Amino acid sequence: MHNRCADHVPFNAFRGANALVNGKAFDALQSTTRTLWEVKTDNFDAYTPDLRAIVIKKQVAELQRERELAQACGFGFRVGVRDAGHKAALELAAPALEELIAVMDWC
Repeated sequence: MHNRCADHVPFNAFRGANALVNGKAFDALQSTTRTLWEVKTDNFDAYTPDLRAIVIKKQVAELQRERELAQACGFGFRVGVRDAGHKAALELAAPALEELIAVMDWC
């Protein structure tokens, strides 16, 4: 599922592969806008509250680091998630990511 979702990021120039930038393999690259994507395919709504908290804490740290790596090389950064609950939890935990997270309706 993860690879299918990543491959279908709109205008992904690296379908079937990752884009290696600054030592990190990003899930997708929109070359026309120089935007790197990370795709999260967690079934977040099915998680217990405790597991949700653990996942969000881990993902926020990862996403902030990945955003910095992308920006250091002149790329924009976006995150794709499968459901609105996951998006809302990430945005609540990291307001700086708020405009960067999209619910992947193609996934």
